[in-house]
Amino acid sequence: MKSALILHGTNATTNDNWFPWLKEKLEAKGYQIWLPQLPGADKPNIARYNQFLLANKDFKFNEDTTIIGHSSGAVAALGLLQALPVGTKVGNCYLVSAFTHDLGWESLVDLFDPPLDYAKIKNKAKKLIFIHGDEDPYCPLAETKALAADLEGEMKVVPGAKHFSISTDGPNYQKFPFLLELLEKKKQQEVI
Repeated sequence: MKSALILHGTNATTNDNWFPWLKEKLEAKGYQIWLPQLPGADKPNIARYNQFLLANKDFKFNEDTTIIGHSSGAVAALGLLQALPVGTKVGNCYLVSAFTHDLGWESLVDLFDPPLDYAKIKNKAKKLIFIHGDEDPYCPLAETKALAADLEGEMKVVPGAKHFSISTDGPNYQKFPFLLELLEKKKQQEVI
C-alpha cells in the first residue's frame, strides 16, 4: 500500500500550514498517511525524532513510502533516512526548505544530533527532491542547493516563495498545489 509520512517543522503542529490539506489530498488518492505531532518540536532533535518515528511498528518504511518534511522536518527526514536499517529504501523524499546548520537559532542547536552522514543518506530513497523558495528569509537558498548537490538530489526553486508557511507567505500556504503536482508527476514517471 502507498504510504506517506509528513513531518512538520519547529514550533509547528499537524494542523499548521499545508499539512492537513496535503494529508487529505493524498488520502483521497489512496495513501495511508502518518502526520505525527513530533515530540519536543520547540527544540527539534534528530535522535529524539528517530526514536519516536522508528518506534511506530504500524508504519512501514519501504519503496512504497513517500517522506515529506518541511523546514526542520526536512532535516528530520534526512536524519530518519540515515537511521533506517541497511537495505531499507523508501520511495521519494521531498525536502521543503531544508538547511544544514542551526541558522544561529537557539531552538535549533540540538537538531543536528547526530550529525548528518551524507554517505548513509544518499541511497536510502529513490530520489531526494529539494523544494525551496528563492525569497526564504530563514534558510539560505545557496545552502540548500549545495545540500542537494552533495546528496545528488533534485533541486526545485519556486520564484517569489518564502518559507512555504502561513507566517511568511500568508494564507495561500494552507495549500501547496506545487508540491502535490510534483508528487503526482514523480509518481507517474515511476509507472512509465
